[in-house]
Amino acid sequence: MKAYKYFVLFAALLTGCKENENPYDASGTFEAVETIVSAEASGRIMQLDLEEGQQLKEGQIVGYIDSLQLFLKKKQLEAQIRATGSRVPDIVAQTNVYKQQIAVSQVRLDNLLHEKKRIENLLKADAATPKQLDDINAQVAELQKQLEVINRQDAAQTSVLRTQTSGLRADVQPLVVQIEQINDQLAKSKIINEVNGTVLTKYAEANEIAATGKPLYKIADLSTIILRAYVTGDQLTGIKLNQKVKVLVDDAGGKYRELPGEIEWISGKAEFTPKTIQTKDERANLVYGVKIRVKNDGFLKIGMYGEVILK
Repeated sequence: MKAYKYFVLFAALLTGCKENENPYDASGTFEAVETIVSAEASGRIMQLDLEEGQQLKEGQIVGYIDSLQLFLKKKQLEAQIRATGSRVPDIVAQTNVYKQQIAVSQVRLDNLLHEKKRIENLLKADAATPKQLDDINAQVAELQKQLEVINRQDAAQTSVLRTQTSGLRADVQPLVVQIEQINDQLAKSKIINEVNGTVLTKYAEANEIAATGKPLYKIADLSTIILRAYVTGDQLTGIKLNQKVKVLVDDAGGKYRELPGEIEWISGKAEFTPKTIQTKDERANLVYGVKIRVKNDGFLKIGMYGEVILK
């Protein structure tokens, strides 16, 4: 009878040990890639439409920073450009008088040349005198010189006006660059969300003063989440990238919820076991970190514990 009692007690202890044995190979905590969105402009936050836990889309405008002074500066620069442009000379209009003089002189020269040819023909027929030909040649030469003078005046005036135009356009170019800079600053005054995800922490409120680089909120994409776990050197040889594993998380009633996971990263060097992490062999001092990507249906949260079954 006494031997039977010892046998029952031994069986109970053995059963208890099996029940307390860890059903998993490694454990860790869930994490996500967290992005801190900071202000890209300085000024009063006029609007910031977001709350912690809110889902945001990439490219969504969630607020803006006061940009009135930038807008007024842009208007001032645009007015300077218009004023400078009004001083740009109209080359065609200002050289038109020379073009008219050249046209009139050219018509007269064509008539004189025609008359000269007629006199030359008459002279051959002894119907004109050499003096008539000399007179017409003198008139042609004088008119040609006048045309040369007018052409030089036209070219000189055009050159001066083009130089003046180039100088004014050169004055405008820095103003155009300044407007481009202000347009960039105005764009950065809008607070635009850059990634799809959930707002984790809100650091600022509307009507507060923001400075460039001031954190406004933290966001992370929780549609998939990472379980960072640790395995021993013995376990390391049995895992590989893209390996499918089972992830266990605590569920209601003291039970486990099982989720599929995939190993996406394995540390290339060993490190000491974190105090908060249990491994299958808890006596191991050196372990290797692994990242396991798990699709999140909304149940998993950053910081939750999870266990891994490798096989």
